[in-house]
Amino acid sequence: MSLKSVKSKIKSIDKTRQVTRAMEAVSAVKMRKSQASAIRVRPYALSALKILRSISGSVEASNHPLTKARPIIKTCLIIVSGDKGLAGSYGSTLLKQVYKFMDEKSLTTKNTGIIAVGKKAYEHFKKRDWEILAHHEKWSDQIDFAKVEPLAKEVKALFEDGRYDQVFIIYTNFISTIEQKVYARQLLPVTFKGVEDVVRGITPEKGKYATVGKDFDAKDPVREYNFEPSTESVLQELIPTLFNVQIYHSVLESNASEHSARMIAMKNASDNAKEISRGLKLHFNKVRQAAITREVSEIVAGMESMKVVDA
Repeated sequence: MSLKSVKSKIKSIDKTRQVTRAMEAVSAVKMRKSQASAIRVRPYALSALKILRSISGSVEASNHPLTKARPIIKTCLIIVSGDKGLAGSYGSTLLKQVYKFMDEKSLTTKNTGIIAVGKKAYEHFKKRDWEILAHHEKWSDQIDFAKVEPLAKEVKALFEDGRYDQVFIIYTNFISTIEQKVYARQLLPVTFKGVEDVVRGITPEKGKYATVGKDFDAKDPVREYNFEPSTESVLQELIPTLFNVQIYHSVLESNASEHSARMIAMKNASDNAKEISRGLKLHFNKVRQAAITREVSEIVAGMESMKVVDA
């Protein structure tokens, strides 16, 4: 390889490293924004959950349309994936766990419908002839609570109309910057434990927001409430809202996980580019020094041969 080719490769790799470092910084900012959005919802979710806990055993709660269990014939899966690549093993890990869950629940193309949140999940399952009930894209960069309401309405209608007997959401939960875990949670029929698990998971185990809202304890004494106008009317508002919170939180967790995985992948790419550039520069310097040494040797040899001729 000529010195010119080596120098060109060094420039190309250095430019690539600049791009990967910029993508790493952008992903870090987006990850923190997703975490901050989830934390903002937590105080409301905690308060609502404490009220739900106090009336979770009531007749009204068991008769609510979203809490009624029935024989399982058809299942709806909400799969939250990313829209873009360059996120390391984020996408493949999610799909691996999705298929593992399907095997455990004996889910097939005949008894399962899929709602795909994210371009990657949609493209993957569409090609394999799964029934796609709905498809939502471009939620990974910026998502607010109001944006999940149409999806929540679609899912509730599928359940209340009897077209699907249970609904699960599969997403990647953000545990820390270097650790994410795929969860499959039951959304419908709504269970108190399912809602509690999601609300507890809003606070990550490590990082800037790890200490926010750690005062919640599931063993707090159950308090008596007098509801106006009635317990039933409170449940009509509370359960659907907490259902929306579960979906919203799952999307935010997936977003934070995706951006964290991309940040780590870009950091690794930057580090690899730095090592390759360093190796090429060392090779460039060695080749250049060898050329200089050869030229000096030729000059010295020429001078010596001229001395011999003169003598």
